[in-house]
Amino acid sequence: MSKAAGRIRDKWRMKEWYAVYTPSYFGELNIANIPCADPSKLLGRVVESTLYEVTGDFSHQSIKLYFLVRQVKGDMVETILKGHEYSADYLRSLVRRGSSRVDGIFKIATKDGYTTRISVVAFARGRVNISQQHAIRRIMREVLEEKAKNLTYDQLCHEMVLGSVAKAGIGSDIYNLAKRISPLRHIGVRKSKLLSLPQVPEAALTPAAPEAQPA
Repeated sequence: MSKAAGRIRDKWRMKEWYAVYTPSYFGELNIANIPCADPSKLLGRVVESTLYEVTGDFSHQSIKLYFLVRQVKGDMVETILKGHEYSADYLRSLVRRGSSRVDGIFKIATKDGYTTRISVVAFARGRVNISQQHAIRRIMREVLEEKAKNLTYDQLCHEMVLGSVAKAGIGSDIYNLAKRISPLRHIGVRKSKLLSLPQVPEAALTPAAPEAQPA
């Protein structure tokens, strides 16, 4: 056996397996297992999955999920949702000849300090004019801003992703208002991306002074 082959085997022998779990709002499910020699190198890594792996419903394979590693506890890896998106094939399947597509992209901040970019898509049953498009986008913005003002990031993620398949949450709320402007076939959050986490107060970064010992 060559020395190079020996070194490769030694590197693998040094690694341990870590189980990656979804956040509580996605059921704390084990979606991946990652080999790593240094658990600190897992922090900030993004793990890709699908909604199918969360719900077990094969029709949900078209929604991709991206989880950001935030903490390692023993051999368990905790994550938050970094973002999600419709697959390209699913998005194409929603297009119909003779109908209009309305897109809205919004940057919002949740009440617990997370900033995220949300892309909403609407497909009408027929053609919509410019003023109708503006009205639909205005409803998208108003619903999202109201949600962000009242929801934590965890709650918002639940409504963005699981609400879309349960016909509830953000997509449903926008649909119920926007359908008064034009008949619609589909409205959903087609993509989201976490832009920033809450700012940690400076005092929280300073270690507490040790208590004085009695003489």
